[in-house]
Amino acid sequence: MESTLPHIIPNIEDWPIYKVSENRTAFISELNEYTKTRLYTETKVSTEELLEKTIYLEKLRSKNNPWKVDPADDKSYWKELEREIKTAKASDDKEEKLVAIVERIINRYNEEIVGNFKKKTFKFSRKFLHSLFKRLLNPATFKGQKRLWGNRSQARQKIKLHGHVDELRSLFTKGTVVIVPTHFSNLDSILIGYALDAVVGVPASAYGAGLNLLDNEIVAYFINRLGAYRVDRRKKNPIYLECLKSMASFSLQKNVNQIFFPGGTRARDGKLEDKLKLGLLGSMVEAQRHAITDKKDNKIYIVPLVVSYHFVLEAKSLVDQYLRSTGKEKYTRSKYSGKPSGKLMQFLWSIITKESEIALSFGQPMDVFGHSVDINGASLDKHGNEIDISGYFKLEGEIKTVAQREKVYTKLLGEKIADSYKINNVVLSSHLVAFAAFRILLNSNSELNIYDVLNIPAANFEIDQALLEKVIKKNLTSLKRLEQQGKVKISETLEMSLKEIIDDGLRNLGLYHPQKVLKRNKEGKYSSEDFRLLYFYHNRLDSYALEEDIDWDDLIKRNKPITEKSIL
Repeated sequence: MESTLPHIIPNIEDWPIYKVSENRTAFISELNEYTKTRLYTETKVSTEELLEKTIYLEKLRSKNNPWKVDPADDKSYWKELEREIKTAKASDDKEEKLVAIVERIINRYNEEIVGNFKKKTFKFSRKFLHSLFKRLLNPATFKGQKRLWGNRSQARQKIKLHGHVDELRSLFTKGTVVIVPTHFSNLDSILIGYALDAVVGVPASAYGAGLNLLDNEIVAYFINRLGAYRVDRRKKNPIYLECLKSMASFSLQKNVNQIFFPGGTRARDGKLEDKLKLGLLGSMVEAQRHAITDKKDNKIYIVPLVVSYHFVLEAKSLVDQYLRSTGKEKYTRSKYSGKPSGKLMQFLWSIITKESEIALSFGQPMDVFGHSVDINGASLDKHGNEIDISGYFKLEGEIKTVAQREKVYTKLLGEKIADSYKINNVVLSSHLVAFAAFRILLNSNSELNIYDVLNIPAANFEIDQALLEKVIKKNLTSLKRLEQQGKVKISETLEMSLKEIIDDGLRNLGLYHPQKVLKRNKEGKYSSEDFRLLYFYHNRLDSYALEEDIDWDDLIKRNKPITEKSIL
């Protein structure tokens, strides 16, 4: 596929996100009414109880978990509202006054949540991200500044497109597109936004960004002007949660394309997500129902996206958080023993001198019920026949809101997306090499649990070259069989010779980590400086049962990968 595709809507002013932002005040006014209606439809408690719970939780948050980004009047605002509520409860028009307070809270939250989109800022970001990814994805030779920073075509060629790209581009002109990517790194939003614009050639989308990111003034400047809606995960009260759900659903009804991370947060174990958050997915079902009820020509299309790269900058902290939460007292946290300055210099040197590539794999587009959608936007059943999706919302011939039924639809949609992740995962050389090496470590210490294995001193274990090659070869055979069955995708680098695959995997594995995730010594033996990182990168292939195709007892016994120094 071409490395760069022409933009389907070149004029930014024709993008849905731009049009909505130009009328932000009107959008928030409509959103307030929509949120209020939803709140009183969904809630099962009185206005008084709703406010009491919200005030209690907000006072607790502002006292125990304040952030720099919070409004200056955060604490005083909720104390003043508490006094107003007491006064309202004693008045003759109690309910009217309490509802008015709810409306003010809704407006305060929606003003905070709803972002903006500025054409000038977007154009500047295009240029900036271009420079960033040229540097991250291209090698330097120090023969001149131009070569040091690479060129535009080189950067874009490093982003490989896979899957249903033509369908994705077509659907942007036929309805509202929701891209649902995997989530491994804080770089994901930046990378995906850049790639969709510069490589895939589709309009910008709205996306969720943690409110904590606004603590940094520079980051806040761009987030507030690039279409992000701001999410404060500290706020758990019913009014705020309803505002978030309403924002997701209402913006879809306004034809704003979106990027949702259905995993909810970064995958701290490095695995492909299989348990997705259903709240935001449910907003897609709701938005589609509203479009059909209102007789609007607005179909919601969901496109799963798997992002595959050789490195995750935050891998060490992510896997540490995961192991601490699952292992508790069984897990002993390790500390990096190198000097901070040396670590920083090694990281900077890696950025300057190394190269990498990224694969974006777009799954089969689907409607909100998980049916496949063709390039013209038609929903198809398993036999390829076109489906009228309005029937899924009908009861006795009329469009009806049936909450339990829509929960079932949402659950099925989540399962379809998770299945798509597994099918459209692009296996890179680093994934394969990490998986094989860690499985050898695991099976060489089969009497130990995973936490004891991870606590083995890294210097005490080496893998024989012949053994690693055998395991990689068997794993690759299994992956190619799965690819033929349509159950996974493999990178073109895995068509190289076994030696080239291993060399490429070693070169790219954990590219920017100061510790070597896997290295080869002069004797041809392999070792790791950090088993936790090796475990994290291994997990990318954990769901494919590759280890079941290997007789580990026989293989380990015959090859004896453990050296004398590694016997504990």
